[in-house]
Amino acid sequence: MGFYHTLMQETERERAQFLAIPLFAAAVEGKVSLQTYCAFLTQAYHHVSQTVPLLMAVGARLPERLEWLRGAVAEYIREEYGHHEWVLDDLRACGVDAEAVRHGEPAPETDRMIAYAWDTVLRRNPVGFFGMVLVLEGTSVNLATRAAKAIQAALGLPDAAFSYLTSHGDLDQSHIAYFERLMDRLEDEDDQRAVIRCARQMYRLYGDMFRALPQ
Repeated sequence: MGFYHTLMQETERERAQFLAIPLFAAAVEGKVSLQTYCAFLTQAYHHVSQTVPLLMAVGARLPERLEWLRGAVAEYIREEYGHHEWVLDDLRACGVDAEAVRHGEPAPETDRMIAYAWDTVLRRNPVGFFGMVLVLEGTSVNLATRAAKAIQAALGLPDAAFSYLTSHGDLDQSHIAYFERLMDRLEDEDDQRAVIRCARQMYRLYGDMFRALPQ
C-alpha cells in the first residue's frame, strides 16, 4: 500500500466527523435556504481566491528533490486559476452584490482556515498543503454535485448559480485519482506527516466554516 492509503486511514476519524455535519445532509436533501447557499458561496469565494496564491507559494518553496511535485503544482495552478470568479458569477445569479463580497472580509472561521494554510506553507512544510487539497477535493467528490442538484430543485435557481459546485463535483473525480498517484510518490516521512497533520486540521477548520453558516 502506498502513502495515499495511509493518509486515508490516518484521517478517517476527522473525515467522519466532518461528513457528519448536519448541513451536508440538509444540502443533499435540498433543505437549504437561499441565505445559507449565498453565505456558503461568500465564504467559498474567500478561501478559493487564496488557492492559486497558495499553490504558487508551495511551488516556490519545494526543494529540488521534489521537482516532480513542482510540476504537479504547476498543473494545479492551471486548473484552478480563475475559479474564484466562478463563485462571484454564481452569487450574481443569486441576486447578490458580488463586488461587495470581493471587497468584504471572510468570516472568522474561514479566516482561520486560510491562515492555517498559509502557516503550513510558509512556516512548516509546503508539502503539507496537500492535506488541504485532500479535504477540499474529497468534499467536492462526495457532496458537490448531489447538493447542487438538490438545492437548485428546491430553490428554483438557474444553472448559472451553480457553476462552482457542479464544475468541482465533476472535475474533482479525476483530480482525486491524480492526487492519489502524487501522494503515493511521497517517500519522505516528514513530508508524509506534514500532509496528515494539515488534513486533520483542515477537516476541523473547514468544518467550522460550515458549522458557522446561517441555517
